[in-house]
Amino acid sequence: MNNLVTLYGRGVAFVASRGPESVALLLLRAALAGVFWRSGQTKVIEGSVLRIDPSQYDLFASEFSGLPLDPAIAVPLTTYAEHIFPALLFFGLATRVSASALLVMTLVIQIFVFPDAWWPAHSLWVAMAAILTVRGGGIFSLDALLGKLRTGRPAVPASSL
Repeated sequence: MNNLVTLYGRGVAFVASRGPESVALLLLRAALAGVFWRSGQTKVIEGSVLRIDPSQYDLFASEFSGLPLDPAIAVPLTTYAEHIFPALLFFGLATRVSASALLVMTLVIQIFVFPDAWWPAHSLWVAMAAILTVRGGGIFSLDALLGKLRTGRPAVPASSL
C-alpha cells in the first residue's frame, strides 16, 4: 500500500509540474479560442478579413434584442472581440486579459442572450476562462517568452508564488 501511495504521489507531482501543466493550458487556450473564433467567423463575410456581414445587424436587433447595446455598437464590438481575443489567447499573448475578456463575453451572452444555456455550454466556457485567468498561458505561450526576454530568466509561474 505504501508503494501505491508513493507512486500516486510521484504521478501527481509529475502532472503538476510546469511541462504537463503548460501542455494542458495550451490545449485549454486552443479549445476556448476555437469556440469564440468560430462564432466570430459567422459574423463576417466569407473570404473577407473582418468585413462584417450586414445581416448580423438584423440578427442582433431581433434574436439578440436582450443586449443592452444598440446593434450598431454590439455587432462590431462582438465581431472584433471574437477575433482579437481568441487569437491572442491561442498564442498566449495577454492570456489573462484575453481570458478575462472572453469570461465577461460569456457572462453577457448568458445573462442577456441565451439564459438557458448555462449547462452545458456556458458553464464550461466560464470554467475554462477562469482557469486561464488564474493560471496564465503556461510556458508554451508568448507571455512566458516575453517574460523570459524581459527579465533574462523564465517567468515565475503563479503556482510558485
